[in-house]
Amino acid sequence: MLDAHAPRVHPDCELTDVTLGRFTEVGRGSRIAHASLGDYSYCDRYVDIANAEIGKFANIASFVRIGATDHPMDRASLHHFMYRSASYWADAADDADWFAHRRSRLARIGHDTWIGHGAMIKPEVSVGDGAIVGAGAVVTRDVAPYTIVAGNPAHKLRDRQPPEIAARLVALAWWDWDHDRLRAALPDFRALDAAAFLSRYA
Repeated sequence: MLDAHAPRVHPDCELTDVTLGRFTEVGRGSRIAHASLGDYSYCDRYVDIANAEIGKFANIASFVRIGATDHPMDRASLHHFMYRSASYWADAADDADWFAHRRSRLARIGHDTWIGHGAMIKPEVSVGDGAIVGAGAVVTRDVAPYTIVAGNPAHKLRDRQPPEIAARLVALAWWDWDHDRLRAALPDFRALDAAAFLSRYA
């Protein structure tokens, strides 16, 4: 059973400057750096997340890449010898300004989202609450709440919920309910569609 006080981190993970919320889980072989995962969020195997804020109840499939870092395209070279210089010369320091620039370009994933297998979310992109990103998608622009996107580059396929229902779900913000209230509402989460759930709780 998942624990409110101790995130479940599977073997062979690399975590650097990471904040993990309550009831979170990190799948085998994942690498997460300079990022946070909100309560109840999880990622499956071999996920790579950098410079990102992940909301609550995010569902991240295997082999997803969020906040994929860029190379400096405006310079004479793309190669990382320019900013990982200490790996090449004993008298050269790494470029701290470049790494600070990378970390400032946060990707943001909203609450109750589903990021499909092998999808990539680019830096400075926001995926709205309740949105779905299809398997293999490359997301280069913001995704509106409760929409479904797919493709390369990702484009909108359809709404996950009608706009008026989506707006009411965002306003309800059930993802902020405490653990006991979620448990009490579990039968309704299972049995009711979104409109009926809103009729009962909003």
